Amino acid sequence: MINKKVSNVKEALQGIEDGMTIMLGGFGLCGIPENSIAELVQKETKLLTCISNNAGVDDFGLGLLLHKKQIKKMVSSYVGENAEFERQMLSGELDVELIPQGTLAERCRAAQAGIPAFFTPAGYGTEVAEGKEVREFNGKMHVMEHAFNADFAIVKAWKGDTAGNLIFKGTARNFNPAMSGAAKITVAEVEELVEAGALDPNQIHIPGIFVQRIFQGEKYEKRIEQRTVRQK
Repeated sequence: MINKKVSNVKEALQGIEDGMTIMLGGFGLCGIPENSIAELVQKETKLLTCISNNAGVDDFGLGLLLHKKQIKKMVSSYVGENAEFERQMLSGELDVELIPQGTLAERCRAAQAGIPAFFTPAGYGTEVAEGKEVREFNGKMHVMEHAFNADFAIVKAWKGDTAGNLIFKGTARNFNPAMSGAAKITVAEVEELVEAGALDPNQIHIPGIFVQRIFQGEKYEKRIEQRTVRQK
């Protein structure tokens, strides 16, 4: 059994350089690779193109990279919780590509499956379709979208084993599985890392073939974007 365990986040992110394209899993602040993002901030890696459902919030998640001006381009679906993102976008400091959420997920999955492009009706007749090939299928117009071509995919799982098999929990099972194996190198940080064979095969969401490096993270904050409680 191939052992894909690395000792820490520094070793896991070796090879990430300025100007690279990186996928980062998570939905809102749920299931984001907190340790890896913190390491990218500390490494001061810059001119990054980041592919993520969102850009975090001002003081957490990808918002930390935005504040340090380390992101050159943001490829996202939803960015409404980050004031610094808005400021940089409106001032022209940040290149932004907004994508329908389903298309974003499918461009990840297509890259994972080795499919170079696909057609979708989402975005037809809007700015999303400008400059793209359009074809009709069954009387409905579709836009051609290309799979992502990323250097690294960084995902966060609940449990994993040393062979790279992953189990996600709750809402973290969103973009994380689709991004696993969708880049040249996939790094997985997990809350609990066990030996190969310790996980129930029937519970595994992503097989280790999609993961090149895995490490156990620490000190997860697991923040909530909008905390809502019932009044007494």
